[in-house]
Amino acid sequence: MREKELISVIVPVYNVMKYLPRCVASLRRQTWKDLEILLVDDGSTDNSGALAEKLAMEDRRIRVFHKENGGTSSARNLGLSEAKGEYIGFVDSDDYVEPRMYERLMNTALEEKLLMVQISRDEIDEHGKRLPDVCVPPKERQYLESRQFMRELLLHRGDCSFCTKLTHASLFEQEGFPEGELNEDFYLLVKLLQRVPAVAILPEQDYHVFYRYGSNTRTRDEEEFPQVFTDIVRNADRVQKIVEESYPELLPEAMRFGLFQRLDYMLHIPVSRMNKENEFYCQVRDYLRAHRQDVLESPYLTGKNKEYLLLLGTAPKLVRRFHRMLKRI
Repeated sequence: MREKELISVIVPVYNVMKYLPRCVASLRRQTWKDLEILLVDDGSTDNSGALAEKLAMEDRRIRVFHKENGGTSSARNLGLSEAKGEYIGFVDSDDYVEPRMYERLMNTALEEKLLMVQISRDEIDEHGKRLPDVCVPPKERQYLESRQFMRELLLHRGDCSFCTKLTHASLFEQEGFPEGELNEDFYLLVKLLQRVPAVAILPEQDYHVFYRYGSNTRTRDEEEFPQVFTDIVRNADRVQKIVEESYPELLPEAMRFGLFQRLDYMLHIPVSRMNKENEFYCQVRDYLRAHRQDVLESPYLTGKNKEYLLLLGTAPKLVRRFHRMLKRI
């Protein structure tokens, strides 16, 4: 049975001994006291699992689960199966939150009878420097219908992260996070949005993303190619189908999204992998060539976006070498 007004916060844990105490401390300080913290040790190879058990001994609201390594999605899904709360929150184990975050989210959800509420976020780098906002927070509380929220996502102005959201547990009864994939939040969010009448977005930047190299999406090695760049293209195709079925008025925005995701892929794939043996790369290249007219006619792409998309469809290796040279300069 779900406990009304209880919030279950799920924290996947994998080799984060340095950051886990700060994350958990920020959750223990929450002013919304009716809260449980589920630490899911995803097969850590350091002592993160033992540290999680130690932290649980300090607060009865903490429960710890251990599993073989399977990735963030599988850890979150295990947490969902064990959660008792009416509402679910997620926090990455190297991030941290402000004390009033869940109080603000829960009060809004209960007052407005909403299935999903979102707080704003900022990003901090390894040196403690605040980075430019990825998602600009609204000046005051904002309410978006699902169609409006979807449009913001397609224009890369919306926040797809579940870490900034408080979500009613009923939404996860039929859907979970896709295991074995990255960009998993976007995958699930666009599916759930069809069952969410509206989302409230709060202006307070109470969620702090710790931007560190060595995570799934961040690398300094030019020859590394994180899986996320292929998954964002796959998700662009998935959302295209959802838009065709449920939001046909957003098809121009969906086309822009699909083109932009492929631009991101082409600007990150190592030149050494741009060859005819790489089937996925060839599909992306051919897509750009087949959609030249859509590139030219899109009202949502910048002039620079269009130039790169057209050139990458025509002479991708040459463009990438030139792009890499410009980055070094």
